Amino acid sequence: MKALFLNCSLKASSDESNTSALLDKVRYWLQQEHVETEEIRIADYHIEPGISRDMGGGDEWPQIREKVFAAEILIIGSPVWLGEKSSLSTLVKERLYASSGETNHKGQAIYYNKVAGAIITGNEDGAKDASKSLLYSLHNIGYTIPPNADAYWVGEAGPGPSYMEAGKENEFTQKNTKMMAYNLIHFARMLKELPIPTKGNAE
Repeated sequence: MKALFLNCSLKASSDESNTSALLDKVRYWLQQEHVETEEIRIADYHIEPGISRDMGGGDEWPQIREKVFAAEILIIGSPVWLGEKSSLSTLVKERLYASSGETNHKGQAIYYNKVAGAIITGNEDGAKDASKSLLYSLHNIGYTIPPNADAYWVGEAGPGPSYMEAGKENEFTQKNTKMMAYNLIHFARMLKELPIPTKGNAE
């Protein structure tokens, strides 16, 4: 089983990412259950805005798109800026939506029988709103969203340390990253054994 992390930090891989650090918490639990994991830092790629599979002009989304299709578990990670998810996470949502009209071999939406979750970090409020936006969008294009499929860490009100600067240890976040990982694994396995039926769910 494969899990793909799309890290929508505004930082390229040359810089440390608080979002990546929190994604690692989920990665740990997935790997304990022998799930293959890969993280893609969206800022490392040239991704054109739009709702087509390939926008041309050197658009690198198609290679990410193939990895999305190959993974049973998709987790989008985003920082919070001004109380909102990052602009790159919105870009990813739009490019995922571009394939929402495609179908699998049973004629169902291409994202059927896959599960998704969200990870949010920041030193300001907005984590739940960011998760709500991401999870609804993923659900709307066909992903199954298990219970408690998001986890977050945000600092105290006002300017302050970010996730790594704060030492990372937080009982609430640790509990939720583990719960999220195991619920994603359980639902992914369940959908492999008992996929969503085609009746009423295929063209």
